[in-house]
Amino acid sequence: MTMKGQNDSFVAEFILLGFSNYPELQGQMFGAFLVIYLVTLMGNAVIMSVIFLDQSLHIPMYLFLQNLSVVETGFSTAVMPEMLVVLTTEKATISFGGCFAQMYFILLFGGTECFLLGAMAYDRFAAICHPLSYPVIMSKRVFTKLVMCSWLSGTMMSTLQTTWVFTFPYCGSNEINHISCETPAVLELACADIFFFEIYAFTGTILIILTPFLLILLSYTRILFTILKMPSSTGRQKAFSTCASHLTSVTLFYGTASMTYLQPKSRYSPDTKKLMSLAYSLLTPLLNPLIYSLRNKEMKRAVMKLWERKVVFNTT
Repeated sequence: MTMKGQNDSFVAEFILLGFSNYPELQGQMFGAFLVIYLVTLMGNAVIMSVIFLDQSLHIPMYLFLQNLSVVETGFSTAVMPEMLVVLTTEKATISFGGCFAQMYFILLFGGTECFLLGAMAYDRFAAICHPLSYPVIMSKRVFTKLVMCSWLSGTMMSTLQTTWVFTFPYCGSNEINHISCETPAVLELACADIFFFEIYAFTGTILIILTPFLLILLSYTRILFTILKMPSSTGRQKAFSTCASHLTSVTLFYGTASMTYLQPKSRYSPDTKKLMSLAYSLLTPLLNPLIYSLRNKEMKRAVMKLWERKVVFNTT
């Protein structure tokens, strides 16, 4: 491989610049991000706990949601604690091992979420388009396979990509102009020809993002036709309501992720890329619990039931 900095020493650690260009705003950003992170943890913890404790929610639709909450919690935790450190430190450094781990978990949870959202769309398709045979189509065995495949796909993708990225030599500048050790930002510092990796990464990203997205698109096309054929307006409204939360999550996640990973390098400025990264690493995990709990009657009923049980227990 051709080296870009033969006379430079290899770096032993990286510096995350974050939003260092705006020192006057870092205090306010720290407070806002800390609140958002804590609310994210609490919201997803409530979703996971309610589904775990309420036996009536032990069906594929809500068990998928429980896995999604685990992913969202992990995704946010992979980024936000280090981001908070960056905002409170004049020169925030992260070791090679720390950067490797952060990139690994970002890719793991991001890839897993793509496939989970696809599996959730298939579940809604089976429930709305084939309600009589739904228990067979989405049996416990099928559900388990879909969840395991989602996690396995995310694990394989993150292991291969992160390991490959850190086989490149890094020399010269060690400043990562981003909020975290995401692959594109780290690769800008590589002192080697990364042409073949870029081909793999672009192809792999298209497969990881577009394969589940095509499944989602196909599922909702069939769902739309089925809903339009329903004779009852109440039935149509209920079916639309069931799908609304999932469609909102898909729009949030895929919209911001595709703008980050499927656009040419020079399309956006570094600050714009940081804001887009915050959108799917901070806002999506924050909003998903609100989307699913506020728009879902069963979730609201289960939350209220758990709350009343806790209040009664504490007052007796």
